[in-house]
Amino acid sequence: MIPEIVANQPTRRAPLYALYTSNVVSAVGDVLMFMAVPWFVLQTTGSVLQTGLAAFFSTAAVAASALLGAPVVDRLGFRRASVVSDLASALCVGLIPLLYETVGLPFWALLALVFLAGLLTTPGATARAAMVPDLADLAHVRMERATAAADGATRLSRFIGAPLAGLLIVFIGSGNLLWIDAASFAFSALVIGRLVPAIASAAPSAPQLADSNASAPRRFLAGLHEGYAFIRSDPVLLWPILVVLVTNLLDAGNSEVMLPVFAKQTYDSAVWFGAMIAATGGAAFLGTVIFGAIGHRLPRQLTLGVCFTLGGAFRYFVTVGFASRPFVLVALFAVCGLFIGAINPIFDTVAYERVPAGLRARVFGVLTAGAMLGSPLGGLIAGAIVPGIGIMPSLLLFGAIYTVATVSLLVNPSLRGMNKPRALPATDAA
Repeated sequence: MIPEIVANQPTRRAPLYALYTSNVVSAVGDVLMFMAVPWFVLQTTGSVLQTGLAAFFSTAAVAASALLGAPVVDRLGFRRASVVSDLASALCVGLIPLLYETVGLPFWALLALVFLAGLLTTPGATARAAMVPDLADLAHVRMERATAAADGATRLSRFIGAPLAGLLIVFIGSGNLLWIDAASFAFSALVIGRLVPAIASAAPSAPQLADSNASAPRRFLAGLHEGYAFIRSDPVLLWPILVVLVTNLLDAGNSEVMLPVFAKQTYDSAVWFGAMIAATGGAAFLGTVIFGAIGHRLPRQLTLGVCFTLGGAFRYFVTVGFASRPFVLVALFAVCGLFIGAINPIFDTVAYERVPAGLRARVFGVLTAGAMLGSPLGGLIAGAIVPGIGIMPSLLLFGAIYTVATVSLLVNPSLRGMNKPRALPATDAA
């Protein structure tokens, strides 16, 4: 995306582009792991329930890490937290193929490593998200464009990573695919460590307690409570995160269990599974480009509700309706992805406008944890109901619940304040 200069001052765009590059590379690795693990479990066990169990451990780790890791990000600083998180993730992910190829990898060990990978990855993502406003200011880029580009970088990773994963699973196997994932985390750490300046690495102030000698656990809990209290006091942040909690639960069950099972039962190939993910991600990237150009002119509540419904719920129904026509199905997934592209930039722009810089890591950690709280259950629920009622009825059930959740965004009067930034402390406003 071409940045828009918003102030007549020298600009430094390279650090912002370095952040986007890091996001693309690490997110490509995430997509590779996201596709390799469920396919590996399906191939080796043939069990839908065990596939759902693996999804549970992966997403549970992300939710727990987002909540518990935010105070750690505060103490380390954004840049250092991102680098340490990526290096630890590279080591953990690399152990999966290493053990598989040497001493063997029992199912319980795979679950443990998948859990650790999710646990270590999320603080880095939280830290990079917290860097965006500082780097956008440094580059003189409008916030809508900066958030759209940041989300677009992640969307682009799905467009690149999903078909690549589908092909690599065929040619080198799902186990070997994880070596590439480990390398992507190491590269991300190198980019952030070398190219992002100190302006985005200073740690925000720690939560203030009346007792300056408070223990570390007490300070830790105070930081979590401060982020939670801020969100609870602002319905513009609270209600959307409750909706996302439900939709992420459904999407986790769909993407980590239902779609792999659907592709295996219907086409017996990972290529179509990768094509659906890639079509969604590629079109979503285009959607972020469009939103970055015109998003500041659009009504946020209406845009969010319409795009969330057409981009999210619609996918479940077209999967059932066009299962016998895979080329049409992939094209419709692309249409859905186009609408999806606006969702995260709207969320992020509203949050950046309303959250003080000193609370950014804590609030964003709680927001991420809240969004991911239902995801671990999604894989388990899908793994339990698909064998009982079948893949097609399961997709229709998830789609109906998804529709109710997203339509609520259109009719909730408290979200009319999305276009009005919350008043921030004078230091943050300056």
